[in-house]
Amino acid sequence: MQVQRITVIGTGTMGNGIAGQAALKGFDVVLYDIDAERVAAALGQIGKTYDKGVARGKVSADDAEAGRGRLSSSDDLISAVKDADLVVEAVPERMSLKQEIFATLERETQGHTILATNTSSLSISEIASATGCADRVVGMHFFNPVAVMPLVELVRGRETSDEVLAEARRVAEQMGKECITVTDSPGFATSRLGICLGNEAMRMFEEGVASAEDIDKAMTLGYRHPIGPLALTDLVGLDVRLAISEHLHRELGTDTFKAPEILRKMVSEGKLGRKTGEGFYTYS
Repeated sequence: MQVQRITVIGTGTMGNGIAGQAALKGFDVVLYDIDAERVAAALGQIGKTYDKGVARGKVSADDAEAGRGRLSSSDDLISAVKDADLVVEAVPERMSLKQEIFATLERETQGHTILATNTSSLSISEIASATGCADRVVGMHFFNPVAVMPLVELVRGRETSDEVLAEARRVAEQMGKECITVTDSPGFATSRLGICLGNEAMRMFEEGVASAEDIDKAMTLGYRHPIGPLALTDLVGLDVRLAISEHLHRELGTDTFKAPEILRKMVSEGKLGRKTGEGFYTYS
């Protein structure tokens, strides 16, 4: 069975991006959050993303209008997921929260429904252990901003079926993405590599090796990265990076993943990057 109806759980940056891109690429999408005001705000943000795409010539006006027509919202989880072919969870990186959601999804979805998580570092198999249908659980790790970033990291849990993995790939490709497939290991491929580079860049900044601008320029001009590691940390969110660092340090036990003190300090001060207007850089 091919996926046509998708429910996205969570109206944060990633949930909005996934829902908007899926609707734009032809899927019928329900965006769920327990807070009706957050859902309304999310739909407004998706509309702004479409408008920006039209203004830049990346999206046709007709496609944007069709995407809006395929989007709906709900603040009731059971009604939001009951007809879904695929549910994508995009809530904060807390294992207990994700397991609670997936246990509910097993009860309230149909037997064919694929249950995907957008986690960037938590174990797919551990999330799936809260259900009795681990073969239907898969990782679909999108990247911010979803409308622009071309990668989806597919993560196969211990019991994820071949059919589920193949259909998750087909959905991602219909959304205009390229996929890599990794086994379920701490940090997968992208977060494990990204945290290594990001943490070392923060330590260099903390030690006064170079300015944030020059550290980032070293990677953008010297290694052709599209964005420097400190600017990327601001984009992802310092709080998110801290949570991933702490998780990888616990799981892998090497100091490479130990969160730099400057990261802990900035998070405690509420300097979380772009979303608060200040991180390693200041934003208007």
